[in-house]
Amino acid sequence: MPRTFLIDTDTASDDAVALIMALRAPDVHVAAITVVAGNVDVQQATRNALYTVELCGANTPVYSGAAKPLLRTYENATWFHGRDGLGEHNYPAPRRAAEPGHAVDAIIETIEANPGIVLVTLGPLTNVALAISKAPAIVTKVSRCVIMGGNLCCEGNVTPAAEYNIWVDPEAARIVMRSGLAVELIGWHLCRGEAVLDESDIARVLKFDTKLATFAIECNSHARAAYKIQTGEDGICLPDPVAMCLALDPTVGTNWSEHYVEVETQSELTRGMTVVDRLNVAHDERNRQVWQSALKVPRAKVCWSIDNARWKQALDRALR
Repeated sequence: MPRTFLIDTDTASDDAVALIMALRAPDVHVAAITVVAGNVDVQQATRNALYTVELCGANTPVYSGAAKPLLRTYENATWFHGRDGLGEHNYPAPRRAAEPGHAVDAIIETIEANPGIVLVTLGPLTNVALAISKAPAIVTKVSRCVIMGGNLCCEGNVTPAAEYNIWVDPEAARIVMRSGLAVELIGWHLCRGEAVLDESDIARVLKFDTKLATFAIECNSHARAAYKIQTGEDGICLPDPVAMCLALDPTVGTNWSEHYVEVETQSELTRGMTVVDRLNVAHDERNRQVWQSALKVPRAKVCWSIDNARWKQALDRALR
């Protein structure tokens, strides 16, 4: 019996590779892909999702959703992914159009129709927060909510304090963290260092000589150059595929623990910071008032490290 996934994405270069991993997984049925504004605007992100589904030979329905954050001015990441989100290689328009209806309604309907579904989020959490606000009961029907987002006890990639997906719509992220969803938080730190595809990894993938392998490397060309400018590391950094790898097989994570997680929404200096109660001090008398709301909901599972060899093997399997 295949597992059922629902994927919410702001489809750019690394999101596309994550979608390929899910769509190619033999034991997974992707019931729907919902799209949110983030890396690129929602229209472009929807086009990119449709194109990726088409490349995989799949017929997964794609729904377009929120065009801007709940309260904030929308900020894209085209400086990192290119104007079209896929490295500016002029890929043709997809043959299919998005499904009628809004992504928020599709999220609610898909979850209600598939109790025990795995929800994977690869972008800002606007769509998910709106769905929870509209139909709070859906949180009990999601078995796992795997979120690519946050900079857990490390530097951010859009400000020193925050990772992009959470920073773009921190109010939405806060709603999701407090909702009671079975959150598994996959932070930006997991795609750094040895997890980055280096020259030998890239050469190995290209030797597969498949359209998906070529696309996965090619569409990340702009992101590779931007990542080197940002961090000094040369290679392809793939946060969303790492998150998808852990959604497909959580045993690739080598160190997990549960903690209260809060998202900063008031300070511009630390906007979108994912504050993890790693030492579990929230119950201390002096902290109880600050963490009062978080203490009422389940703690999130946080992944601190992964088996990098197994992560790259999972990627290889999807692209062969």
